[in-house]
Amino acid sequence: MSFQIAIDGPAGAGKSTVAKRVAAELGFIYVDTGAMYRAMGLYFLDNGVDTDDEAAVNASLDGAEVTLEIVDGNQVVFLNGKDVNGRIRTEEAGMMASKTSAYAENRKKLVAMQQKIAASQNVVMDGRDIGTVVLPDAPLKIYLTASTRTRAERRYKELLEKGQEADLAAIEKDIEQRDYQDMHREHSPLRRADDAVLVDSSDLNIDEVVQKIVTYAKEKM
Repeated sequence: MSFQIAIDGPAGAGKSTVAKRVAAELGFIYVDTGAMYRAMGLYFLDNGVDTDDEAAVNASLDGAEVTLEIVDGNQVVFLNGKDVNGRIRTEEAGMMASKTSAYAENRKKLVAMQQKIAASQNVVMDGRDIGTVVLPDAPLKIYLTASTRTRAERRYKELLEKGQEADLAAIEKDIEQRDYQDMHREHSPLRRADDAVLVDSSDLNIDEVVQKIVTYAKEKM
């Protein structure tokens, strides 16, 4: 019987970083669902699909295949057989993912892939609707959040460290817009599952958040 940890929360809360670390500490597989949606977003971008047109998005879905593989200990996202790890972390890919993840058929396609992975192995999975839709029976659900300002400052610092130009006010506005889109979409909106443990990382460092979640997991196992 596999054990699943579902981590949900808004953009920039540190879900991916935390989930990776928790998975490593427990010896679980980390499934980055956001990366899968970003890869789909890239597919729409690369193929000139009008993402304001849900019917056009639905019609194009059969042409996309997103897979995850562990290469040299790292998770690599493949879009139709091509490694897209280097392209999925752009702001453009993030906005496209947020926009198109609101479409039911796109979600259905990716959710089926995610459930298949979780059925056969111990996983830590992060996203927007893991505890509510993808893994509703997960033994441990976490809702990880932080203030909008904190999330914007983290993203700003991250971009500067990569040598990219960044505008803190614009990033904060982008995060607010994404939160609104994610919380108000028709299908599987972002919300805290009734049985999810709330973890606010505004005043916690990564190590503290990871240890908190690992402790919850060990209590449940």
